[in-house]
Amino acid sequence: MPIENKEPLSNEEIQKLEYPVDLLAGRIVLVTGAGDGIGRAASVAYGSHGARVILAGKTVPKLETTYDLIMEAQKKLGINAEPTIYPIDFAGADEHDYDQMSIAIEEGLGGLDGILHNAGVLGTRRPISGYYLSDWDACMNVNLRSGFMLTKAMLPVLERGPAGRIIFTSSSVGRNGRAHWGAYAVSKFGTEGLMQVLADEMDGALPICVNSIDPGATRTKMRARAYPAENPATVAAPEDHMPLYLYLMSSLSDGINGYAFSAQPK
Repeated sequence: MPIENKEPLSNEEIQKLEYPVDLLAGRIVLVTGAGDGIGRAASVAYGSHGARVILAGKTVPKLETTYDLIMEAQKKLGINAEPTIYPIDFAGADEHDYDQMSIAIEEGLGGLDGILHNAGVLGTRRPISGYYLSDWDACMNVNLRSGFMLTKAMLPVLERGPAGRIIFTSSSVGRNGRAHWGAYAVSKFGTEGLMQVLADEMDGALPICVNSIDPGATRTKMRARAYPAENPATVAAPEDHMPLYLYLMSSLSDGINGYAFSAQPK
């Protein structure tokens, strides 16, 4: 049954929550871009709270490292929810690839309870007047088009579950545009739009909650490429944001639908 909408907790309240080790027990969660940065941290956090995590991305050795980290954490916690690696290149995947992924997840794992859309590329930092179409399309394919196609393919599986979760990864430049952020900023504006439209379609119809997170300044390789002169020690580690990612993927966020969250403290 659909869940009545409610107001979300504040960041301060979310950070103070105590998450039981079985918070996500029995849930199957797909994380894209799971081999690095926030995707890896979220995968480990979900796996450490009982979820069976599907690690999706194009670089298998990185996914294998994430797999090992989850298994190590689960062993220490007495959890038995082995993750699954699903190699896929979001830059070139087509509709058939996503349909096959949906079939594989349903037949192999029996369902799906949540998606964290984390895979993304920075693209080229330059003025719109000098942007190459090939660079524009490459960024849009990963950051926006893949999120649409993956969500569309997975919705029938999510709809059969009791309370699905979809989290899109946004950015401050996808909420307030800034010069020279080009396709990346526009793709994130599109991501926010996709989240809002999908959340409104779910509202009152299905128990699926759809939200977005702007991680803000976070110690990732993408951040280092965007701000090469920045001291990484001055920004938050991906793990610092995990209370919010756990909150939105769990039953604690029942009824929280259509919100644009920021992981940064106010």
